[in-house]
Amino acid sequence: MDVLNLETCSKAFGSKEVLRDVCCSLHSGEVLAIFGRNGCGKSTLMNILFGTLAPDKIDMRINDKVLNLHDIRKRRLIGYLPQHSFLPGDLRVRDVVPFFLYDGGDQNKVFYAAGIPEISAKKINTLSIGQRRYLEFLLVGNIDHAFLLLDEPFSMIEPLYKDHIKAHIKVFVEQKGILVTDHYYEDVWQISTKNMVMEGGILSEVESKDELRKHGYLARKDP
Repeated sequence: MDVLNLETCSKAFGSKEVLRDVCCSLHSGEVLAIFGRNGCGKSTLMNILFGTLAPDKIDMRINDKVLNLHDIRKRRLIGYLPQHSFLPGDLRVRDVVPFFLYDGGDQNKVFYAAGIPEISAKKINTLSIGQRRYLEFLLVGNIDHAFLLLDEPFSMIEPLYKDHIKAHIKVFVEQKGILVTDHYYEDVWQISTKNMVMEGGILSEVESKDELRKHGYLARKDP
């Protein structure tokens, strides 16, 4: 079992302290959901964990080994699905897959995934938002990382592709630890095994939607 321990992490942009001694842990087999309002620091945390943003302070360990940003990127320990699309629009689906997955068996996990055969000949820039997001999710998720970060995987996509992504998360989590955040909180709540909320730059564990309401993330009327 792989274990990621974030003992502490702080980050400020100018005078605004976005992350204040944030700490959390993630084990393989877990889906950790982080809820929070826009601009609260969720994406900042993911970029730091992935190694693309330098923190002001961090103590991060994987399997008890202290890591720096260079270690994370060099060893490809963590996969990351960012909010923004990253695939070149002029390539066809069937041509972009080998850029991410070198092994034929891993490529076939994408080529034969539900919904992919019928779009494999299409160019990326002709896909719907849901198709493109689903493809990006499959590409990142099938790379051999111990941990996977998913930033807004369900946002603005069709229900069919939400269902496909949820089904694959259940498969991926058998081998990985997964951290996910999305404003479509109900979709995230359905798949998570552990939940936290970010408020005022601090992460707190929550066990119910009532606790999310107490933290001000959900309105009283939300189900």
